[in-house]
Amino acid sequence: MTKYYAFGAVVAVVLAILVMVFVTMGRDEGDKYAQCRVGQVAGGAGAIGGPFTLVDETGKMVTSDELIDKPSLLYFGYTFCPDVCPLDTSRNAEAVEILEERGKIVKPVFISVDPVRDTPELLQDFTDRLHPRMVGLTGSMEQVRAASQAYRTYFKKQEPEAGNEDYYLIDHSTFSYLVFPDEGFIEFFRRDLTPEQLADQVGCFLDRR
Repeated sequence: MTKYYAFGAVVAVVLAILVMVFVTMGRDEGDKYAQCRVGQVAGGAGAIGGPFTLVDETGKMVTSDELIDKPSLLYFGYTFCPDVCPLDTSRNAEAVEILEERGKIVKPVFISVDPVRDTPELLQDFTDRLHPRMVGLTGSMEQVRAASQAYRTYFKKQEPEAGNEDYYLIDHSTFSYLVFPDEGFIEFFRRDLTPEQLADQVGCFLDRR
């Protein structure tokens, strides 16, 4: 009797492994980028991204369709950010440079979550110092919030000190988002990646377009 139980257990394990293999194969066949992904998005990739309208560095109103005319790397932050934003956007700019050296063009995009202070002129100065092709976007609070919600990011203004209302910090998400024209959101990346690692991961998706 013990032998039958042992045999049944082995069969169950083998069947479970086969099911996992077939499920994985089915998922990979339905997602051409499966080999590039390092994480999963709750609700699937389709749960992130969507249309938005913002104001660019020249003061012109632009839609997401007009903006994302090539593979783009989006980041939500603000120019008064004392540490995280400069580091993350510099990392993104370096990754874009590495990709360009490999013959791959990606547009770096910086979306401000501080539209009260981040004017188009201020954004242009900020992005020009980081990368000549980086695009800065702002808009009304409603427009910025709509773009943020589309990409499921978070931001919240901290209360300033009394008498110093113009100086305040903003808590915000720190992911970078890869977006393709006609496909929308592709993948998000955490801030602990080096420029080389980010370029390698983005390059994997570009190779499979």
